[in-house]
Amino acid sequence: MDRLDDLKLFTLVAETKSFTKAADKLGLSKSAASRRVAELEARLGTRLFHRTTRSISLTQVGQGFCQRVSQILAELEEAERSVTSEHAAPRGTLKVAAPMSFGLSHLAPVLCGYMERYPEVQVDMDVSDRFVDLVEEGYDVAVRIGRLKDSSLVARRICPIRMVVCASPAYLARRGTPQTPAELVEHDCLLYTNSQSFDQWSFRIAPGSAETQGVRVQGRMRVSNGDVLRQAALAGLGIVVLPSFIVGDDLLSGKLRGILTEYTVSEGALHAVYPANRHLSPKVRAFVDLLATSFGPVPYWDAGLVVLKGG
Repeated sequence: MDRLDDLKLFTLVAETKSFTKAADKLGLSKSAASRRVAELEARLGTRLFHRTTRSISLTQVGQGFCQRVSQILAELEEAERSVTSEHAAPRGTLKVAAPMSFGLSHLAPVLCGYMERYPEVQVDMDVSDRFVDLVEEGYDVAVRIGRLKDSSLVARRICPIRMVVCASPAYLARRGTPQTPAELVEHDCLLYTNSQSFDQWSFRIAPGSAETQGVRVQGRMRVSNGDVLRQAALAGLGIVVLPSFIVGDDLLSGKLRGILTEYTVSEGALHAVYPANRHLSPKVRAFVDLLATSFGPVPYWDAGLVVLKGG
């Protein structure tokens, strides 16, 4: 057994938390598997596992080593597949990062369809609003919303993301409907704190104009998740700026009302991004293509919203 086989054995022991199960998968005896891992630890000069008579778990050093080794083995597997066939069927583990609100409301059904279509693919998805480092954390692809920063990542635009200023009819009846962005300073605004300038909303002052007007807003609620802000808006707590994929149904039903529709809020797009220095494997290519056909070029959640006016 060479060093590569030792590393595969190590990851199997870490995954199964059992020398017996790992040994069975590789056709080894338990004693041989235990001896090979011990030799690996001796070669590295550190303990990788905590061992007791009842359990086995990774040490802190072992956890870091396992993450790096797993990434290396996955990249080696993809490199081999890229040589054997560019058009191979998608297989292996697809590690995806996606924002929480979009992931729950819109990406989940697409992901289920992807897994049904490609039964040899396993999916490991992180659904959160944190900004992940694809390269450092070993992600294959991320779904990102907004304006992208310059980086070494490859980005494929999937569809536009439309931002909507809205509030409940009850709030507008109680506090009045602002007719210009400047009037927002007199209102309770619901603030999304994952935005760098969460307390300053920018509006394009005229259709087709590049000139924008920034308004400093304030409010009692500051939240890092769009769905929570949607609930606050439905409860009549204030005015909010949210993407139409979160509030589209509420606008169509009348539970929320679009305001300041003459002024365009700065908009972005939905992108699929992946590291530029990696071969685009069949599993990633198939996933990105499915995003494009499912959401682009005009997303289904915007259907009918063009006729909405504030009031």
